[in-house]
Amino acid sequence: MSNSAFSTLKLHSGLLENLSSLGYTEMTPIQEQSLPLILDGKDVIAQGKTGSGKTAAFGLGLLQLLKVKQFRVQTLIICPTRELADQVATAIRKLARAIHNIKVLTLCGGMPFGPQVGSLEHGAHIVVGTPGRLDEHLRKGNLNLEHLNILILDEADRMLEMGFQDAIDAIVDAAPKQRQTLLFSATFPPQIKAIADRVTRNATMVKVESRHDNSSIEQQFFKITTEQSREQALRLLLLHHKPESCLVFCRTKRDTQNLADALQDEGFAVVALHGDLEQRDRDRALVRFANKSANILIATDVAARGLDIEDMDLVINYEMANDTEIHVHRIGRTGRAGSQGKALTLFNDKDGYKISMLDELLGGPVQPARLPSTSLLGNQPRKPSMTTIQIDGGKKQKVRPGDILGALTGENGIQGSDVGKIQMFDNAAYVAVKREVAKRALDKITQGKLKGRAFRARQIKH
Repeated sequence: MSNSAFSTLKLHSGLLENLSSLGYTEMTPIQEQSLPLILDGKDVIAQGKTGSGKTAAFGLGLLQLLKVKQFRVQTLIICPTRELADQVATAIRKLARAIHNIKVLTLCGGMPFGPQVGSLEHGAHIVVGTPGRLDEHLRKGNLNLEHLNILILDEADRMLEMGFQDAIDAIVDAAPKQRQTLLFSATFPPQIKAIADRVTRNATMVKVESRHDNSSIEQQFFKITTEQSREQALRLLLLHHKPESCLVFCRTKRDTQNLADALQDEGFAVVALHGDLEQRDRDRALVRFANKSANILIATDVAARGLDIEDMDLVINYEMANDTEIHVHRIGRTGRAGSQGKALTLFNDKDGYKISMLDELLGGPVQPARLPSTSLLGNQPRKPSMTTIQIDGGKKQKVRPGDILGALTGENGIQGSDVGKIQMFDNAAYVAVKREVAKRALDKITQGKLKGRAFRARQIKH
């Protein structure tokens, strides 16, 4: 038996059987190093990139240690964004399928406050939330941490970058002193060491190297001479590679939105993701990118943290990251699960010190590549294969994905193979359909009924 098999751990039989049914048999490096410590009740500081398997590491640990019959908040998980909090909560529910009556509650900003108060009154075993909203519930006496056993800080570096230091301090102060603390971070700047020293006791440091070699990710670097030529260089790369799914990194919220607007004007199917967006617009952007009805997502590092998008064939650093760890974390979004990925980086003379750091990382000097010919600028951008229909009805209206699929594929409807992802929210649903059948699909929804009711729907063009 492999030393890295989950079956070598002292996990409940139900957890092991569920892991097997999910196809999880071997631990990832971060799970292999951290899980035995977590199961022993030790404090752990773990450094690993998105996609390293850290959620399952702390998820399995907290589920093994949970006392199901004690219906009170035993674990609190703090995440920087609602998207990551939702993903973590979903992953824990999936890991907990074999354990009955476990309640996982999410408490995030950008969502109505009142229903969260009601959910807290009904109780929960595990709470996952964002720092600001968790602090607010604590201040108003809605969230009781008296029986907390495990405190988890996920993506701690991004929480500090987003200005959540005060909220995190308040949450930590409200937690019992006798507890287990787990801190996960993709990078480990000095501020993280300071907070780790304060919130953990005799913690063990676990670090999984996030290096990538050319067997999984092909890196290319392109030198630009002026800021004015940066956008043109990006357009050339996009027109040359024609990616189905591409993530472009900018440093600031303003640059992210300006670049998205400029590319949209040039006919690219692009969405932006940054901290100034309303939650509804963030949801819509992520839905369109995940379901392949937008090819290009332009984002800041903070906004992109926690994204779990499959099959990303290209990452472009429109502006270089400030350090090598963030660079490695960015490009790690492509080339996952054994697939070949590409990462392209634009740089200029001002980026000399950043390039020299990458020289060391790559084991040799960065060799600039030649940009594609400007003759490509006359070409049309790649059109996505899918488009998104938004329906003004969701979970609260008791609409289910099966209802939507049935309405689309019913009498004189479209083929099931023409329907892509269906994503449900409280008061809205989004369904991806192939572009060529978009009008028929929209007619089926608007002229038919879901749950015996007529709902408004529209095709999202931008």
